[in-house]
Amino acid sequence: MPKNVLAALNRLLCPFCLLCLSTVTNAQVNNTDTAGAYTLDQCVTYALKHEPMINQAMINQAIVRASNAIATAGWLPQVGVAGTFTHYFSLPTSFIKDSSGKVVNQKAGIVNTFNPTLAVSQTIFNPALIYAAHAAPVYNRQAQQITDSSKIAIVAAVSKSFYSLLLTLEQINVLMDDTARLNKNVSDTYHQFVGGVVDKTDYDEAVISLNNSLVTLRQAVEAVRPQYAQLKQVMGYPPTAHFNVVYDTAQMQQDIAFDTTRQLQFEKRIEYQVLQTAKALQRMQADYYRKSWLPTVGAFFDYEYEFEHNTISGMFDQSYPFSYAGLQVSIPIFTGLARVNNIKRARLQYDLLDWTEVELKSQIYSEYTSALAAYKSNLYNLSLSKENVALAQESYDIVKLQYQQGVVAYLNVITAESNLRTSEITYQNSLFQLLSSKIDLEQAMGIIMVK
Repeated sequence: MPKNVLAALNRLLCPFCLLCLSTVTNAQVNNTDTAGAYTLDQCVTYALKHEPMINQAMINQAIVRASNAIATAGWLPQVGVAGTFTHYFSLPTSFIKDSSGKVVNQKAGIVNTFNPTLAVSQTIFNPALIYAAHAAPVYNRQAQQITDSSKIAIVAAVSKSFYSLLLTLEQINVLMDDTARLNKNVSDTYHQFVGGVVDKTDYDEAVISLNNSLVTLRQAVEAVRPQYAQLKQVMGYPPTAHFNVVYDTAQMQQDIAFDTTRQLQFEKRIEYQVLQTAKALQRMQADYYRKSWLPTVGAFFDYEYEFEHNTISGMFDQSYPFSYAGLQVSIPIFTGLARVNNIKRARLQYDLLDWTEVELKSQIYSEYTSALAAYKSNLYNLSLSKENVALAQESYDIVKLQYQQGVVAYLNVITAESNLRTSEITYQNSLFQLLSSKIDLEQAMGIIMVK
């Protein structure tokens, strides 16, 4: 075989072998505990802990809980300390009657006054606080649902990226086998050409086929790196760090099964659940506006020390404490029709959510029917592709034997080999497209489970 063909093959396969060793392990059953190797489930678990979008959603949950605590803090006693210091440059004038009954004016009061006050208030009834207390668990549920929505999206994205990477790697395996066959064909036709059994065109055709296969193989090898980077991105994995992916081909064959008779249930979709929570909050807000005419009732207690003296040095020589308690009631009588318009706006916003629900149901059903059709189509394609691989392999073996016996031309070998390669790649495409379409179908039906 010519040295230039061997050199090209070595230049391509050596870097590829190093890449494969650092990227993928094909485990049959019990080889998933390899250090630094992640199965699909482990990739998903890692993503659910480290992916930025999920961590942001969890932080938002904590923010919502803190906001609820702030909104309901008014139910607890409010305690404050205040102090007022007053210095009169000129004492105020007061009018009194003297002993003769005549009204006279005189300066009254103390030059320096200091009043420290301890004030305690307790809300007894407040419509806004009642709304905040009832809405708090609903806001918490909404935040949890948004986090679950992010998790579902990440599970689907990681799974599909994982399958996309494995598809390319499996295609590389097919192309490597194809290249090995073509390499053997080049060697065989070369020796036949040197021995005068075949003419040079057969040898040239063999080299052309090999070169074309090398080009395709090289393209597939280069496609691994960006797909590997994409998987790390959706996992939240450090870009400069590395890990292996490990998968069980037998388990993957079992994972393609799905009960297509299952009925679509809108309430299982996280988007539908989020919308129902938003409608519940809108109903509560409308109810709050309807009841906003109710009074606000609160109790208060003040304890004050009063210090008075005409000089600063004697300010704290004597104190005059006093205290008092009471109830405070506030009733809104007229608010410029704000309450009426708030109720009207809340009802209109609820109507908007009703129409949003109609649109969402239509969207969910469309996604479901598309995903179900894609799954069924890919499942059918897989069964035919598997049969085609067996037929193409059998055809190639027969044609190659016929060529070696001089029965058929080399063009028949090229055609049979091309059909075999195409059938194997088509089978791999069908398998991983089926797995991806199953993810889409599970997501459309709302049955992807998150931890």
